[in-house]
Amino acid sequence: MSNLQVKNIPDDLHERLRLHARENRCSISAIVLTAVERELARRDWRKHLAQRPKTNLGVEASALLMEERSIRDQKTG
Repeated sequence: MSNLQVKNIPDDLHERLRLHARENRCSISAIVLTAVERELARRDWRKHLAQRPKTNLGVEASALLMEERSIRDQKTG
């Protein structure tokens, strides 16, 4: 397993990390590792979505959403 050192962390960020770690009863390293894993998973998901073919609905998605909201509002009064 490798090590990673992060330098020049602003004091306020370090304090927030320390408090977050204390609240979750874990180490700062565990908090940072979780955050890095989550960010890389997001990046991978965005890459996956970018590779999917685009879908042309023939109408702007915002117009469809407004139409659905209007129907919902009519039903609910």
